[in-house]
Amino acid sequence: MKRTVLAFCAAILLAACADRDLMPIVPNAVSIGTPFTVFATTTREEEPDGTLGFGRSDQLRMMEMTVTIPPSHSPGELSYRHKNPDPHKNFTIAENVSVASVSDLRQRFLREQRENNWPLREVTIFVHGYNSTHPETAYRAAQMAYDVDLPGSLVMYSWPSRGRAFGYAYDLDSMLFARDGLEETIRRVKAAGAQRIILVAHSMGTALAMEMLRQADMRRPGWAARTLNGGVMLISPDLDVDLFESQMADLNVVPQPFALMVSEKDRILNISGRLRGTSQGERLGNIKSANRLQSWPIEVIDLTAFNADAASGHFVAATSPSLLAVLKSAGDISRVFGPVDPSLLEQILPQSQTIVSEHGKLMVERQRRREAR
Repeated sequence: MKRTVLAFCAAILLAACADRDLMPIVPNAVSIGTPFTVFATTTREEEPDGTLGFGRSDQLRMMEMTVTIPPSHSPGELSYRHKNPDPHKNFTIAENVSVASVSDLRQRFLREQRENNWPLREVTIFVHGYNSTHPETAYRAAQMAYDVDLPGSLVMYSWPSRGRAFGYAYDLDSMLFARDGLEETIRRVKAAGAQRIILVAHSMGTALAMEMLRQADMRRPGWAARTLNGGVMLISPDLDVDLFESQMADLNVVPQPFALMVSEKDRILNISGRLRGTSQGERLGNIKSANRLQSWPIEVIDLTAFNADAASGHFVAATSPSLLAVLKSAGDISRVFGPVDPSLLEQILPQSQTIVSEHGKLMVERQRRREAR
């Protein structure tokens, strides 16, 4: 009897896990929520049932997805269901169509630019982190871009994460496997007429981004800076600091602007560091002092003060309503890469909170030195 119960529980658990890969399409969601276009490239293998799971493919496929933002959405929130989503309450995918070629992608970028009257064909490429499924990445990418009113087109690179809490080791291998796909994604976006490309990566996705930049730049020195002319942003980077500095040293020219979003209270990174044998559990994304990084042409943005209202301490940049309000009020994505203006923060955060920490002071001082030149 005991074995039967355990087997039944295990079956339920496995079924629940499998549900995370499901991507129900609800066409009428566009009449309920706010439609948001997310272009996607992926090196995930398509399963017999049509889902894009954790299998690895050496073919890069492209698609255009319409994600709807529910009317009840508040900044920083992400509500979705793997089965039977309610467009009134949940992020929902209303359409998913294949993009057959770079020429096709160019026309779709151009259409978005014309419809929104954007002066530049600007594209932000988002790279997800560990334990992410394809549909979940689409929901998160749309939520973050919508909440900060991101200008230009959005492309997500969906690499073959296991999408399971126990899949960390698998994801490490998949992350390295996915380097070529990310590089090809950027090349296709550039070939599709993007005039300004920004690379944004989160968590383990930052390791993928840095490895891709390193390999591409070693083959063609200066490629990273020439191609990513809108800059690079690493959010909560799950990277060893020594490794990061080694990767930076291999770049012929560091893309500008280049920003790190860090938080000392990132518990996930603390666990990641301890699993790797560091007694203090330190990773690049939870460094306690940015002094070590002063020799690099980068900005370190400390988000520790925003942890209090963030739904996820490992993704403060996407889940803190206060921070999202700051980023949205900036108006121009280029300002996101610069130092956070203390006067802007004071309008949003309670006076009792620390507005600018050690990292923030370092950033402001470095910006002043740059402006004085």
